[in-house]
Amino acid sequence: MDWSGRHRHSDTMIPPPRSRDPVSRRQFLRRVLTAAPVLLGVSCTRYQTHDSTRPRLAFVNRGVTELIHPDGSGRRPLTFNVANQATWQPAAFFPDGRRILLLSMEPRRDGPGRPFEDYYTQTPTHLWTFDLESGELIEVAHRDRMAVFYTPQLLLRDGRLLVQVVRGKVGQVFNMDLDGSDARPFTHEGEGLPYGFSASPDGRRIAFHLASPRGYEIWTSDPWGRDRVRVAGDPGHLYFGPQWSPDGEWLAHADCIPLEDPGHDWCDIRVGRPDGREARGITTGQAMWFAATYGNVRHHGGGSNVVAWTRDGRLLYPRRMPGSQVPWRFQPDRPDTDHFNRDFRPESALGGTWIDRIDPRTGKSEAVTGPTEGTWDFRCSESEDGRWISFCRATTGGLPSLWVQPATGGAAREIVADPDGTGVDHPRWLPHRGKPTGQRFRSASSASTPFNKLS
Repeated sequence: MDWSGRHRHSDTMIPPPRSRDPVSRRQFLRRVLTAAPVLLGVSCTRYQTHDSTRPRLAFVNRGVTELIHPDGSGRRPLTFNVANQATWQPAAFFPDGRRILLLSMEPRRDGPGRPFEDYYTQTPTHLWTFDLESGELIEVAHRDRMAVFYTPQLLLRDGRLLVQVVRGKVGQVFNMDLDGSDARPFTHEGEGLPYGFSASPDGRRIAFHLASPRGYEIWTSDPWGRDRVRVAGDPGHLYFGPQWSPDGEWLAHADCIPLEDPGHDWCDIRVGRPDGREARGITTGQAMWFAATYGNVRHHGGGSNVVAWTRDGRLLYPRRMPGSQVPWRFQPDRPDTDHFNRDFRPESALGGTWIDRIDPRTGKSEAVTGPTEGTWDFRCSESEDGRWISFCRATTGGLPSLWVQPATGGAAREIVADPDGTGVDHPRWLPHRGKPTGQRFRSASSASTPFNKLS
């Protein structure tokens, strides 16, 4: 599978590797630290004990993970003095509400004269846990290491991890202890590339999309990759990013038509039962912004949007103004050498997107932010307590900033901006203490895969 595919689909901030399938992507802790950890002699930002009753967001700005309250207070960058680590990204949050799973990357090995396809996965990556109260940083997934390129996919309820391991440009997912030992294959070579993982509320089932010779399909399995069920698949459709409803009774996912939209800019939303029954479309006309792109010639980036459930069983998504055209236009007839493959044409951009909330049971829809020409809202999600909705907003040709709005209505507020840098992206709500849930690697992604092309 050619992982230089033209759209960066993942809700990780790391573009996914390929499997051995000859199909283009476009076509289709041990029990939480019981093993001895590796303690790094590093300095890092020290934190006072935080109030876990107050909602907080994590986001990424200039390669640094930061935290902030929805009222804009308490902004704190997570900075670490670890040699040769170029970027740090939030991968998942532990249910204790105080620890974060982080992914760091050394300077990227791809670049001019070094094609993304051949060199990107030669970049060494590292996984860490960070305690927000004690400031303790511990490297994990270090034992019995199989390759230099590891990316976390899902933090499981039992403290184990699903990790993408890339060897010889071939990606395979393993279920492993937090320290990296006892790695067991979740997938096998030749079957396609699974990513976009999401755990059911009870942690017993894992949903993911599989980029296979048949196209992008939605599957579920147990946490070991067994007992698989094909939920949705159609060679003419790209099904992506399954998300469990709060009660675990439904899956929602994106539905893109790649032959009509080779840049994967737009999609619709579908829902169905986890066994594939009662599948139906919720939107029509490719109404959701799928491959979010933003920025200018100097700094630009983006990544896949995924639908987000609210506590009351509705869906949040970035809705397209009729006739909208993005300023970064995909170039299908040009070889993709940078995992972006777009030209900046702001003069041809039209419309924009807004955050919409739709009830899949009735089809009733309501605007959260409302449409404005030249404004592109995306990366939306609801806080765990249901009080806030966070999202990113960019103007045509501009870099995104972080916004928060009361879920019940009211004025949206910009809480973080970086107009002269690389923009703010991949916001995620931290859990309250004791929340028993699997945590998907989304940023960015959510990417998420969110992909970043910064020059």
